Amino acid sequence: MFDFKTVIGQEALKEKLRKEVDEGHIPHAQLFCGPAGVGKLPLALAYARYLCCTQRSDGEACGHCQSCKQWEVLVHPDVHFMFPIVSSEKKKKTVCTDYLPEWRELLLNSPYFTYSHWMEAMGAENGQAIIYAKESDEITKVLNLKAVQGDYKVTIIWLPEKMHEACANKMLKLLEEPPANTIFLLCSEEPDKILPTILSRTQRINLPRLSEQEIAEALQNRYGVQPIDSQTLAHLAGGSFVKALDAIHLNEDNDRYLELFISLMRLAYARKIREMKAWSEEVAALGRERQKELLAYCQRMIRESFMANFHQQELNYMNREEQQFTSRFSPFVNEKNAMDIMYELSEAQVHVEQNVNARMVFFDLALKMIVLLIRNT
Repeated sequence: MFDFKTVIGQEALKEKLRKEVDEGHIPHAQLFCGPAGVGKLPLALAYARYLCCTQRSDGEACGHCQSCKQWEVLVHPDVHFMFPIVSSEKKKKTVCTDYLPEWRELLLNSPYFTYSHWMEAMGAENGQAIIYAKESDEITKVLNLKAVQGDYKVTIIWLPEKMHEACANKMLKLLEEPPANTIFLLCSEEPDKILPTILSRTQRINLPRLSEQEIAEALQNRYGVQPIDSQTLAHLAGGSFVKALDAIHLNEDNDRYLELFISLMRLAYARKIREMKAWSEEVAALGRERQKELLAYCQRMIRESFMANFHQQELNYMNREEQQFTSRFSPFVNEKNAMDIMYELSEAQVHVEQNVNARMVFFDLALKMIVLLIRNT
């Protein structure tokens, strides 16, 4: 667990990071960037474990020294985590350490997960998780202490783009004048949302999307997926191992989103206003994170429907049920309305993030679909 060999793909980056440690040229702050599911956090964890190991050999942590044994259960005293949380005075959970049991459980299950998975693990799907200003004070205290064992203290910051502005400014000071032998590893999906001054003080590492072959092999070796099924899942995943896992474990959500997407398009085309209002109320009850996932799913289905018109099978990323619907629906999505539909779905996503009344957002979206679907000829 948390070795380089458990990180899927990214071979060139693994070699680069090993070389840094082996030669003792270790930047004090590194920023791992890339979309969800490409292995930013798993790579940062493997790097940190390799750095902490006292008996490294053959490009891997030894697995049997005291440091490695502590890593196996994520209790290393010189490794600290910062991640978005939903602060709750009622539950007496106001800083990251209060959520460490949930965090460890999720990581030990698999370091390949998304923000939505973490929200669900916290039991806070309808909240807005951020890294609070208080967190920077907490990390400053522990980093000013001497390392308990080994030479380095490591802080892993997952999704630093979700730092509160006050937290980000305090972290900037830490990055400018870091305590001795302190290493910061930041894992970001949206680096453009991080303070430019923080970006300028980190060494950026861009992780590319995984190849279909890398994903397929991981599915076969780790989850026993049959070769033909693994190839299909890898193609649908679009370079993200998390999406491949979701396709295995979370078909229920995708089925629900497909059902809601089909319902919206059929109701809009038939101009069934009363039923559309009921549809918007159903979606409003899903909760913010699932509403955002639904809108992202709808955007993907519009893209797939548009591409289906070109009859290039290798350019489509759909399962059998999605293909069955788009075979009939794709003529209604073309160059006259595709961009406008995508725009409205994107705007609805922004409004959901801004906590606008969900019933209004989705009923307004449904009404706009009536007009947009007319533009099909």
